[in-house]
Amino acid sequence: MAKIKQGKKDVDSYTIRGTTKVVRVGDTVLMRPSDTDNQPYVARIEGMETDGRGSVRVKVRWYYRPEESKGGRRQFHGAKELFRSDHQDTQSAHTIEDKCVVHSFKEYTKLNNVGAEDFFCRFDYNAASGAFTPDRVAVYCKCEMPYNPDDLMVQCDACKDWFHPSCVEMTIEQAKKLDHFMCSDCAEENDEKKPSNGYEPNAELKAEPKRQRR
Repeated sequence: MAKIKQGKKDVDSYTIRGTTKVVRVGDTVLMRPSDTDNQPYVARIEGMETDGRGSVRVKVRWYYRPEESKGGRRQFHGAKELFRSDHQDTQSAHTIEDKCVVHSFKEYTKLNNVGAEDFFCRFDYNAASGAFTPDRVAVYCKCEMPYNPDDLMVQCDACKDWFHPSCVEMTIEQAKKLDHFMCSDCAEENDEKKPSNGYEPNAELKAEPKRQRR
């Protein structure tokens, strides 16, 4: 008697091999690269199915690291920054190594501790064209660069803009010790020769846009 061929079937969850961690549709995971010298890939699980013989495959939407994009990594990109791409694929569930979390940019800047499993995303990325959405982001400081959450910045008491210490001629060590800061433009407006500078290392970062940059 001929064997009946079992078809594909959607499944609700998958337990990562060698662990007790369960992943479901909507979770974000680390996936093993073909070249073990590379970092794990990051993907969002869009669907799961089994062939009926215990083999599970996952439909994923990939996140790209800045260095994997056409524009490459730039100064303002954070170490844990990812781009949510439109690139989708189907992979064996056995390549899933661990679970992770991709936070919004605002959520990430409010984390007290950033773990190995924490990432953030503020751009969508079109893998074919290399285009980003949004195509404009808030910029800060005299250098007019987008905010990098890995960099310490000082906030002007008057205009509330944020500045890199190096852009206002001070060291990181000096910036950490100061009590108040006024940028040169605001100091000039207030007829001050030199501001008394300061920065609160644990102050909440402000993400309201002041200028827009293409």
